[in-house]
Amino acid sequence: MAKAPQIPDPAKTSRRKQFVETYRMAKRSDPALGAWVGGSFLLGAVIGFVLFWLLPGRGVLGVVAAIVGALLFGALAAMIVFGRRAQKAAYGQMEGQPGAAAAALRMLRRGWQTDPVVAFTRQQDVVHRVVGPPGIVLVGEGNQGRVRQLLANERRKHERVVSDVPVHEVICGNGDGEVPLPRLVKHVSKLKRQVKPGEMTDILGRLRALDANRPNVPLPKGPVPTSMKGMRQNMRGR
Repeated sequence: MAKAPQIPDPAKTSRRKQFVETYRMAKRSDPALGAWVGGSFLLGAVIGFVLFWLLPGRGVLGVVAAIVGALLFGALAAMIVFGRRAQKAAYGQMEGQPGAAAAALRMLRRGWQTDPVVAFTRQQDVVHRVVGPPGIVLVGEGNQGRVRQLLANERRKHERVVSDVPVHEVICGNGDGEVPLPRLVKHVSKLKRQVKPGEMTDILGRLRALDANRPNVPLPKGPVPTSMKGMRQNMRGR
C-alpha cells in the first residue's frame, strides 16, 4: 500500500519562506515572472508618486508623501501581478498530477472543510470531499467512467448518513461535463448556499462516523502540490 507523503503545514512555515518557495515554484514554469513583477512595481511606483505629488502641500512633507505613495502603489501592483502569474503557474504544474484537485481545493476560504481521498480505485481514480455552505461536494478526478461510478457509490453512502444535506458531484478534468482544474475552486464556491454555519458541526460529526468505518486511504502515488495554501496567503498579504 502506498504511503501518504508528508504534507507541510503552511501555518507553521514563515511568511518569508512561503513567499520564496512560491516564487521558486512559479519561476520554473514562468521564466519572465521576475520581469513582470519588477515592471509592475515600477509602473505602480510611478503612478503612486504622481498621485501623491499632486496632493496639496509641497516641500519635504510632499516629497516624503510621494515616496511613500510610490512604494505602496508599487508593492500593491507587484503583489497583484505576482499572485495571478504564480497561481497560473501553480495550476499548470499541478495539471495531470494525482491529488491535484485536493491541492486546489485547499485554496477555499475559511468555512470549508476539505477531506482528500475519501475513496479511490486501484487505477488511482479518487474522490475528495468538501463540506461547506452548499452542503457536501464530492469531487472526483481520474477516468470519467470509473469516477462516475465511484461518485455514485460515495453519494449513496453519504446520503444514508446525512440524508437531509445536499450532496453535489463534480468531476475535475478537461472533458465534456468536467470542470477544469483552474476553475474548480470558483465552481465549488459558487454552488448554491444551503447549509448554515451552525449546522456544519453536526454534519462533520456524522461524517466522522462514516469515515470511521473506512480503511486507511493513502494518497495516490506521485507528487502532490503543497504550496497552494501558502500562495493564497502570500497573495492576500497574510
